Order: sequence, then C-alpha cells, then structure tokens
Amino acid sequence: MNNNLLEKHAKSFYWASFFLSREIFQKCSALYNFCRTLDDIADEINQTQVKKNNFSKFKSDFLNKNFDNLIIKEMWSIISSENISKKVVVDLFDGVETDLEEKVQINSKKDLFVYSYRVAGTVGLMMSKILKVKNKEALKGAVDLGIAMQLTNIARDVNEDKKLNRKYIDSNFSYIQEIIKESEIFYQKSFNSLSSIPLRSRFSVIVARRVYKKIGHYILKQKNTENYDKAGKIYVPISEKIIETFLSIFDFIKLLFVKEINYDNHTNHSILEEAINLNERI
Repeated sequence: MNNNLLEKHAKSFYWASFFLSREIFQKCSALYNFCRTLDDIADEINQTQVKKNNFSKFKSDFLNKNFDNLIIKEMWSIISSENISKKVVVDLFDGVETDLEEKVQINSKKDLFVYSYRVAGTVGLMMSKILKVKNKEALKGAVDLGIAMQLTNIARDVNEDKKLNRKYIDSNFSYIQEIIKESEIFYQKSFNSLSSIPLRSRFSVIVARRVYKKIGHYILKQKNTENYDKAGKIYVPISEKIIETFLSIFDFIKLLFVKEINYDNHTNHSILEEAINLNERI
C-alpha cells in the first residue's frame, strides 16, 4: 500500500494521521488510495471520452470485485469488515462522474451540497465506520464534516478548477466568502458527533477538523479577489498546524462532557435530504 499518496496529496489528513493506531491508519490509507484513484481518473489530461472509459472500467472492476486490482481488493475488504453500505460507494462514483464532463457547472446550493456529499460526505461516513463509530446520529455528523471539508476545498481551488473547466461556485470573492460561511455551519454541526469516536482515534479527527477549518480562515484573510488570486493554493503552515493541534486538546476535553448527539434539521440538512436519504446509507 502506498501511504506516500496520503502524505503527498492530503497534507492536513496526513498530519492528523499520526494520532491513529497502525491498523486504523492502514485502513484509512486504503480508503484514501481508492478515492485518489477515482480523483486521478477525473483529473487526467485526456479527452473526455477516454476519461469516461477509464472511469467505467474502474467502476465495473469494482462492482464485479476484480481482486487482481489491489486497490479494489482492499476497498472491498474494508466494506465487508466495517459494514459499509454499497450505496455509499456508488454515491462516491456518482460524484466523481460529475467531474468527467468536458464542462462542469453547478448552479444551485442544493446541487453543491449533493455534489459535496457524494465526493466527500461519503468519505466521512466510510472513515467513521473504519473508526468504529456506531451511533447513527454521529454518522450523520461525519457526513457534515466531509461536506464542510469539501466546501473548503471548493473555496480554495476556484482558480485551479477553472483551468479544468469546472465551476462549482462563482470566482468573485464574495461568493467564496459565502461558501466558507456555509462550511462553518457544517463544521459546527459536526462537532458533537466526534464524541462517538472511540478515544484512541478521536484526537486525530479533532486535529484534522481544526486544521482543515483553518484553511477557510486563511482564505478569508485574503479579503478580495486580487489577493486571493495572488495567494495561489492555500495551505496551513506547520507552525499553525502545531498551534491547532495544541488547541485540539481543549476540544478533546470538551467532548468528554457531551451527553447526547442530536442531528438537528438545520436548513442545510433539509436541502441535502431532499436528494439523499442518509438513513438508507448508515
């Protein structure tokens, strides 16, 4: 298994992964490798039809359990051992398939939330299963965290996505600010659900949540489109990661006092559930 993929392409997650047990880390890496393979197909510099053919081949190999492909074999092992619904993985395929078109444009908040669920909320849900989360309300919170992180990605990568002919949100900085504010709602709604993660793995997710949320803070610091364009791809510096890791201790302590997890029907939840029945997937 190539854990270097996680280190190279997912710096915030890799930082947080140091706090996982070796067994959990290996499973998370296998999940990441599967997701990364799908992303790489969508991001290939190929003709649209070539990408679609490669995607169809990988999806067919997955559905038909072609275990000659080690990445697929390891993914099915996780699905089986962690009782992950195949619907969730199919949702992930549906999300990536959106990005195979020659031109991608999302025109509504609902479509943006559904897309974010498919490409990232699904991953949050599967990750929680790997971390042995059993509480159904907490699993919905894991979806919130995945969506929050994807909205952060979208806000950060507007110019990069534009080069790939993808427009998830308008490139005007006011729209970018709005998406960061939407992500904050999902981050907030995900917090109490972290209390259901077993103690051995909990701190890692708290750190990942804090560090990823900090990316949004750095985006907002750009203040206008010109500064945002000059900044390029925004990452959290090592010094800030250390600070956020330290502050995560206080989140860890706070979560020890959470007695009940309620997945309240915030407006954003209602918008998402018009298209996705989470109860069928957890």
